[in-house]
Amino acid sequence: MDLFDRHREDLTDAEAPLAARMRPRTLEEFVGQGAIVGPGRLLRRAIQADQLSSLIFYGPPGTGKTTLARIIANTTQAHFIAINAVLSGVKEIREAIATAQERRGRFSQRTILFVDEVHRFNKAQQDALLPWVENGTVILIGATTENPYFEVNKALVSRSRLFQLKPLDESDLRRVVQQALSDRERGYGSRAIQLDDNAIDHLVNVGNGDARALLNALELAVETTPPDAAGAIHITLAVAEESIQRRAVLYDKEGDAHFDTISAFIKSVRGSDPDAALYWLARMVYAGEDPRFILRRLLILASEDVGLADPNAVVVVTACAEAFDRVGLPEGRYPLAQATIYLATAPKSNSVMGFFDALSAVERERQDDTPLHLRDANRDKQLGHGAGYLYPHAYRDHWVAQQYLPTSLQGQVFYQPSDQGAEASVRTQVARQREAQLAAIVEGVMPEVLTVGPANGAQERWLQRTLGQAGDRLAEVRDRVFTLAQPQRHHVILDLNAGSGLLTWEAVRQVPEGGVYACAHADTDANALIEQARSLPDLSRPIVLQASLAQLSDSIGAVRFDRILGRNALMREPAKATLIQQIASWLAPQGAIVLAETIPR
Repeated sequence: MDLFDRHREDLTDAEAPLAARMRPRTLEEFVGQGAIVGPGRLLRRAIQADQLSSLIFYGPPGTGKTTLARIIANTTQAHFIAINAVLSGVKEIREAIATAQERRGRFSQRTILFVDEVHRFNKAQQDALLPWVENGTVILIGATTENPYFEVNKALVSRSRLFQLKPLDESDLRRVVQQALSDRERGYGSRAIQLDDNAIDHLVNVGNGDARALLNALELAVETTPPDAAGAIHITLAVAEESIQRRAVLYDKEGDAHFDTISAFIKSVRGSDPDAALYWLARMVYAGEDPRFILRRLLILASEDVGLADPNAVVVVTACAEAFDRVGLPEGRYPLAQATIYLATAPKSNSVMGFFDALSAVERERQDDTPLHLRDANRDKQLGHGAGYLYPHAYRDHWVAQQYLPTSLQGQVFYQPSDQGAEASVRTQVARQREAQLAAIVEGVMPEVLTVGPANGAQERWLQRTLGQAGDRLAEVRDRVFTLAQPQRHHVILDLNAGSGLLTWEAVRQVPEGGVYACAHADTDANALIEQARSLPDLSRPIVLQASLAQLSDSIGAVRFDRILGRNALMREPAKATLIQQIASWLAPQGAIVLAETIPR
């Protein structure tokens, strides 16, 4: 280096921005990040002992990533090479590796390769670096503002020690300001500067944990404020506000801050917190996020998290999105905020997630044939396709119990209506129809059509009416039993023949503060009841007892029941009178027994 080069370098340093001039040169000058470079910490000891392995510094701008690398360069005995991933490629990597190999061979000197913005390297560039890090030719120090687990080659991450740097706190930023004002060589220590307390407060506040942004604002305030008659520069709050008019919001549309902020926004809306939702919305709009992206996410949320609890949610958000497209910014912020508040205050239901349970069942279960009565009768009617199908509109309430799921999935529940908003009104209806339908199938009143013969129109119509009425009859029996029983919300009920669950599930609904015991005579029935009950809260589930009526006393123990119900519970019992006396002994005082029995012909 000749005199002209040295003069040019000194001139460049003198004209560098304040943030560059004030960059700490030693660990003693370094501000903040005490958790990783404080006294006794691993990284500090490694730097002081010059025993570094590959490192990745991860954190937002202005927190000291590049500064730490320069401190290492000032203290290490290793050869230090610095490149920027934005300006460099495979060519520069190969040149650095060649230099490292030469120094290692000639001087036995280690080489530290510092890659600023390492996440900007593409896969090919990172792959070109990997083998030389693995064999120790270079010690990598990477700096990135993005999560290295997502943006950096996994092999590089696994061979490096990761240090996360946090935004500087208020006391750290005040110390940065004082260093700049007192340093005579690199800062403003040789100039008379009066900085009002409220001006410091404003600069620290809008600096938002970023030392570089803070020093840039301070420099602008000092350099644009003329000195007074005494030669002093007075920085007031008004000057500070003028020098940094907007808070430095960390927000990269392709980076962590983008995804973290939209995540916080969606979770606030889902959590029904309109205040937090508006705050995160404002953060995104302020940072320049595309409102159409936000509206797309709100439209998804309207179905995923509000769903049938408020079917109008999708309509409202769609209308707000169309309104935004018509008026644009800045007025488009009104419908954007309206959609946010509407969803945040709407009742919530994620029952549409039942679709994904059904999708899992399709992927997991064997593919059963479509039940014959559900097949298209227009093409293969002669093969019996469509035979036995019950047309719902021909029945009361436009509903009839019949099999719709494949046989192997009978009893499987995908749709779980919530008790919120509009969906609460259909919850009981869906449950009652589901139970009546399952009971009709379990009890064999809806046989599958396996053979086909000559068409007989009159007989077909009679069969359809008969099969359709079976589900109605079961529902009528259930309703009649509970009308006679008149259970109270706190009652304890025993279902003597839980089998299909027809009476059990209605009992669960009618005694929410009581309890339900369900006696299943067969293992398969007991297991089916237990499986169906999994969708209920633990305290609301019936207690399933697998036993015959003769064995039931042992299972019941000292429990006494306010109501004992049953349908065809005694049909196959020879000693009915004796059994009735035993059942009566299980009643609590003022208890009642209601049995519905089919009379054999």
